[in-house]
Amino acid sequence: MSETTAQIIERVGLIPVLRARNAAQAHAVVKAMIAGGVTVVEVTMTVPGAIEVIGELKKEYGTSLLLGAGTVTTAVEAEATIDAGAEFIVSPSFHPEVVAATKARKKLSIPGALTPTEAITASEAGADYVKIFPCSAVGGASYLKSLLAPFPQLKLIPTGGVTLATAESFLRAGARALGVGSELVNLAAIDAGTPETITETARAYLQVLAKFREEGIQKMECNGEEKIKVAGALNSMRNGAPAK
Repeated sequence: MSETTAQIIERVGLIPVLRARNAAQAHAVVKAMIAGGVTVVEVTMTVPGAIEVIGELKKEYGTSLLLGAGTVTTAVEAEATIDAGAEFIVSPSFHPEVVAATKARKKLSIPGALTPTEAITASEAGADYVKIFPCSAVGGASYLKSLLAPFPQLKLIPTGGVTLATAESFLRAGARALGVGSELVNLAAIDAGTPETITETARAYLQVLAKFREEGIQKMECNGEEKIKVAGALNSMRNGAPAK
């Protein structure tokens, strides 16, 4: 059974936000990221000819690249980008009509929000995830953790201020995935003829994610062993035998 869009996003753990100045630059960035193992990208509507770029990338990479459209603020834009090949729609703010249009086409909706009211309103409107933007401006990982305290059901993707240095803290705070910008989507590297910089950065981000997940698995295993020991001790006590 093939993965859903949500499953791919959470497996990869990253949504690179592509704001290229032209189509050639966009293609070069995507190629370099894929070489580093990152197979998800959000093409923003600020890219000249964004809809055409999405269509070209879809044709070139097919299902090996999960394509999304970003900075989508109208239902018309949502429809057009979905027609071009976008599987998820991202907005910097909450637009009910965009969420509705996206869900009507059975695509994944990621509207933007910042305050608790905005976040819960977006979720209740049908958002699959909520993009917290600009997250670093209001406290970064600590704000994300505070937001999840009263709303643990929310699936949050912090964007703005996510770097290699801060990525782990956002994950520990409860992020389902990370929206990453210029540190990974490095247009200067393309202009300088060094796309390998992007490839190396992509690998570095994936290493951070892998390390975090491995620590989580180990913690779960340790907790499981501890629970077994406790259960064994309780059974021994009930049976009148000394706990081991």
